Amino acid sequence: MDRRESRPKFLSPTQMVIEVDGRVALYSRLNPQLGINLREQAAKRGSLIPVLAAAGLLAATVVMGGVMLQSALHAQPPQPPVTAIPVHFTDVRQSAGITFQHDATMSEEKNYLETMGNGVGWIDYDQDGLMDLYFVQTTGTEWYKPSRPLRSALYHNNGDGTFTDVTEKAGVGTAGFYGQGVAVGDYDNDGYPDMLVTGYGHAILFHNNGDGTFTDVTAKAGVADEGNWSTSAGWFDYDKDGYLDLVICNYIQWSHKNNLWCGEHKPGYRAYCHPDNYRGQRIKLYHNNHDGTFTDVSDASGVGKPEAKGMGVVLADLNNDGWPDIMVANDTWPNFLFLNNHDGTFRDVSFTSGVAASEDGKYEAGMGVDAADVHGDGWLSIYVTHLDLELNRLYRNNRDESFDDVTFSSGLGNKAITLSGVSARMFDYDNDGWIDIFQANGSMLDNIRLYHSEESWKEPKLMFRNLGAGKFEKVSEQLGADFMKPTVGRGTAVADFDNDGDLDIAVSNSNAFPQLLRNDGGNANHWLEVMLVGVKSNRDGRGAALKLVSEGFVEYRQAQGGMGYMSAQDPRIHFGLGRRKAVGSLEITWPSGVVDKLANVPIDQTTTVKEGVGIVPRNFPKINWK
Repeated sequence: MDRRESRPKFLSPTQMVIEVDGRVALYSRLNPQLGINLREQAAKRGSLIPVLAAAGLLAATVVMGGVMLQSALHAQPPQPPVTAIPVHFTDVRQSAGITFQHDATMSEEKNYLETMGNGVGWIDYDQDGLMDLYFVQTTGTEWYKPSRPLRSALYHNNGDGTFTDVTEKAGVGTAGFYGQGVAVGDYDNDGYPDMLVTGYGHAILFHNNGDGTFTDVTAKAGVADEGNWSTSAGWFDYDKDGYLDLVICNYIQWSHKNNLWCGEHKPGYRAYCHPDNYRGQRIKLYHNNHDGTFTDVSDASGVGKPEAKGMGVVLADLNNDGWPDIMVANDTWPNFLFLNNHDGTFRDVSFTSGVAASEDGKYEAGMGVDAADVHGDGWLSIYVTHLDLELNRLYRNNRDESFDDVTFSSGLGNKAITLSGVSARMFDYDNDGWIDIFQANGSMLDNIRLYHSEESWKEPKLMFRNLGAGKFEKVSEQLGADFMKPTVGRGTAVADFDNDGDLDIAVSNSNAFPQLLRNDGGNANHWLEVMLVGVKSNRDGRGAALKLVSEGFVEYRQAQGGMGYMSAQDPRIHFGLGRRKAVGSLEITWPSGVVDKLANVPIDQTTTVKEGVGIVPRNFPKINWK
């Protein structure tokens, strides 16, 4: 995490950030040259020919390989804004009976671990059709002695708007473990989702016994990730053998003993150090052996070779070749994009693809990451959050294993420049058929105002509404007081926990109570949710590609792994239909190669599709709010 509080960074008085044809560049009065696209696009598309700009000139034309380089690379005819419906989010955490409170183990020594916050995960652990909720907790340390016992917490969804703490019965409290994140997946295909909990020093794998309890099988499974600081993780079937494999992101080589003093030497000014002060660790890839054990193939696959400072991960097919790839958001380090070679190995295309750095060639404080088809062209774009004084980046898929930074041309721009973006999720909050962008924010330290008076530790959340074809507008202020309440946001998990057809948000807040933000109004538009049940493919259907056609409107989705920041998402695939009243066809391409083509699928309900069979009955009870 880019902690500028220890050495505040500002643009030089001789520099300014400007927008050129929808692209961002750094302009210097002393050396009036526009530094655009310092990625390896020069090698990919021809030589980069910078154009001199006179002092004070705030627009320029850039020629690359003889082609006008504009955001119109993907030019589409202008589309009128999609008609909006009123939506607001209501925090029902307290009335739901959720009493979990995160403890950041904060101390005057500013130990690096204290800044991270934790993840949160949705998991229907008892398979009753209602999403249950898991919060990851920290523990006491050699520098911090909590006033109360600390443990993670599993809450059972009672189906009436309330939750019951079932942690002790389930056996997933992780007492004494400094937890970080959670990843959910049915790794043994027994029909019950299992949980991996990441943390400082090692990870824990809980096997779901199918009776409301879990067993710690970490040692037997061989996925302890011993000695590492694990953050985000995700399940996916990278070799398409019908079993879920596991990716674990690891962060930096930090300990209490090597914690440095950063910031000014006066009372209250000590700050958390910049991650550049510490070496990174390595990404781990574990192959599922089909017998409850895993093999570490990190080096053999190529995924574990480069040094990493991994924060967020998304596992999805990013080049549409039918095989899942790996995208990792790294903190002040090049982001990783590993493309699947179909033989158990991956190609590192981080730099040639254009996602390693920002448009102006900077390695930013990568935190959360997600991927979705925000342009409606069937190709996934990538969104990465960063900390204050940086931009949150949207990378558009060029369909040739490369991406363009379209942060400005998409309308996102610098609208969150003073906010520290942590978790990102791309989902259709208003069910209009276009994927929107949600972001949880929160500074990395409580004394941020001593260094940047315009910034705060607690920050509001963001929602960017997709107006169509990847053009966004900020609508945060329209979504209610609970949505805009400043918090130290960290992990975010999205689910339709009340089964009413619109997506709700759980946010883990550092050193505070979480928020359970119920979506009120999104289901005024029509919708469809699809629960996948794999047969030849992995039971979760992870890696499946879905294409829905509704009155001529086409939507594409994938069953992805990871997503966001250290959190686990609702496994059901969600489609917003707007005012369209019928689904003409739904085509599902499973990882095994089986294709299910369904016609006249009922709308405004959750439908379960079994591979090779079609729609099968399953109950998803709707909560009737009192």
